Amino acid sequence: MGTIIEVNNLCKTYIINKRQNHVLKNVNFKIEEGEMLGVMGPSGSGKSTLLYMVSGMDHATTGSVNFLSRELVSMKDALLAKIRLDDCGFIFQQMYMMKNLSIIDNIILPAAQSEKNKGKKKEVNKYAEQLMRKLGIIELAENDINEASGGELQRACICRSLINHPKVVFADEPTGALNRKASDEVMNEIEKINSEGTTVMMVTHDVKVAAKCKRVIYLVDGNIKGEYNLDSENKNIIEKERILNNWLLDMGW
Repeated sequence: MGTIIEVNNLCKTYIINKRQNHVLKNVNFKIEEGEMLGVMGPSGSGKSTLLYMVSGMDHATTGSVNFLSRELVSMKDALLAKIRLDDCGFIFQQMYMMKNLSIIDNIILPAAQSEKNKGKKKEVNKYAEQLMRKLGIIELAENDINEASGGELQRACICRSLINHPKVVFADEPTGALNRKASDEVMNEIEKINSEGTTVMMVTHDVKVAAKCKRVIYLVDGNIKGEYNLDSENKNIIEKERILNNWLLDMGW
């Protein structure tokens, strides 16, 4: 395994009412292949902006993002869109799904849009069913999206994020809209896909969620203030939650 993403001196500046708003300031970090990295910090610290820059969803002002030996910051929009479709999976707090499609059709939609799946409709459908069965929602395949709970829909979103066999899954508050039981179920599935080799970068405000990551970085005012390697702690999840919570308090959480 090696480095899958390397971020160097990443900056993002917005101009609001002729004033510069520096959302990210010279951010540097790496993500190793197979890692699950958590990004935490207070509201407005730049967490989601960082995820959007690293995944190619938005353009940085300066700096570089090396994604599998490809520089994203200077890349044209069309090529960025192809990389997002083919090599990235996305899970958001809000479960963006097409209301006129069944759950399984929502899951296979990114695959239908990707050139690498041309002529592979049967294989794609079979894989979608495998993912749904694996995440315990196969019985909902032909249901409308309003015939599923929030936790079930988020598991469908995980299936959708994996349909194109991505190198990295980017998750922005994936449990933020869920109750604790559904949140635990969704995180169990994200842990499973990570244990099977998929790299995950996840923004979260939930200590219980972040404690399941291998490493956590703490962002304040667009800067990385600290980093904690949970993978080095040979502890159970309850102890990791306590250790992480104490570290976050030291960071000013």
